[in-house]
Formats: sequence, C-alpha cells, structure tokens
Amino acid sequence: MTDVRFFARRYGPPPREARPSFVLVHGLGLSGRYFVPLARRLAAGGTSVLVPDLPGNGRSRSAVRRAPDVGQLADALAHGLARGLGRAFSTGPTVLVANSVGCQVVAALAARHPHLVSHLVLVGPALDPGLSGLRQFGRLVADAPREPLSLLALAGFDYLVTGPLRCAASFRHSLRDAAAAFEANLSRVRAPTLVVRGAGDTIASDAWTRRVADLVADGYARDLPDAAHAAHFGAPDALAALIENFMAGEPG
Repeated sequence: MTDVRFFARRYGPPPREARPSFVLVHGLGLSGRYFVPLARRLAAGGTSVLVPDLPGNGRSRSAVRRAPDVGQLADALAHGLARGLGRAFSTGPTVLVANSVGCQVVAALAARHPHLVSHLVLVGPALDPGLSGLRQFGRLVADAPREPLSLLALAGFDYLVTGPLRCAASFRHSLRDAAAAFEANLSRVRAPTLVVRGAGDTIASDAWTRRVADLVADGYARDLPDAAHAAHFGAPDALAALIENFMAGEPG
C-alpha cells in the first residue's frame, strides 16, 4: 500500500529552500484536525505546514480497505513525502511533529527513510512497551478529563468517522509495534529529536518520555505546564515556541 493517496491540509507559504517544512502526524483513530491550532501558529511565522489524515483515518478513510499497521503508515507517508505530495510540498528533508501513536509512525519513518527527515518532535509519545493494552486504555480514559472539551468533541467525531472496528484494529497494530519495534526504531533515529510531554499527561509518563529522549541519538526531553496528552491542542503557542527554539539550536 506504499503508493496510497491521502488527504492533507496545507498552511503557510509555499516551501522555500531557506526554511524547513513541517508535517504534523496525528494519533490513533483521529484526523489531522486537532493539529490545526499548532499548524496555524507555525504557519504564521512563515513556515510551510502539511497536516495529513493518514490512510484509513478521517478524510483518508476510504484510501485503504483495512486499517494499516504502523510500518505501512510510515511507508505510505514516506512515499508521499518523497513525491512531494502532489508537487505542492517540499521534497527535501522535513520536520516531523507527531502526537501519541503518531510518534510510532514517525519513528518507523525516520528509521527506514532517514534521508526524508530533518528533525523530529514527539509530543506525548505512545505506546509505552512496558504496559499492557488494558493499562494503556486506562491511561487514555484518565487523560480525557484533562483535555479541553473542544478536543473531546473533535476526537469523538473523528473516532466515529474512522469507525470503532478500525480504531480497535489500529490499537492492536500499535500494541504489537510498541512491543516489537518502537524502541528499536527510536534507537535508529539520527535526526535531532525534541520529546515533549504535557505536565498533566496520564498516557506518556515522565519516565517513558525521558527514555524516548535517551533512546534516540540526539534527544531532548521537555515538559509543558498546563497541558495534557494533546499538548499541541491545549497549548499550541507554548509548543510552537519550544519547537522554534529547538529549530534554532536552543532546545531549552
């Protein structure tokens, strides 16, 4: 399923040689819609931003017949980047920003296709290989009251569009990837990597977030106060500032 066409939103000016291009990668069962606040904030600074709905999710649900696994999503996204996603986006190295299970996708992409990646930003990386599926689900439920109500409404709609059966299949794929490949993929990442955790995140623990930063070759772990698992939605300005400092070589 490498050559799969999928829907993507674009923000900011056309890509330019002197500026990085960003791709924002959503989590399990969702669409790129909850990345729009961050996309607009980054684009306001003159950055070219792409926000895809990964194959099988959101407006790309019909792009595939079954829920792809993590490796298939990584390869499909890599193929899209390599062909410039319809010639409307840069074909050079890209900054990948991901949330939750999207972090597994971009870790696989960076490990398999390192030439496509300039930097990584992992927001609330999931899933933790040390936890069972039941505990992971329990942490997801515990995080919900900490997120903005507008995010819960958006996510609920996206889950319905993607469909409960596909969401369940994607969760199983993600659990298998976490157990078998996630840490190995992270250890193969050579791109500078910023790992961000909302201080109220119940899904990505502080210990796991810092382990992720230690696994990559050049990693930095940072916390965002007043944010939970979807820190990019709850605190887009603060996260954008962190990313801009990181890109300027000042991750602190």
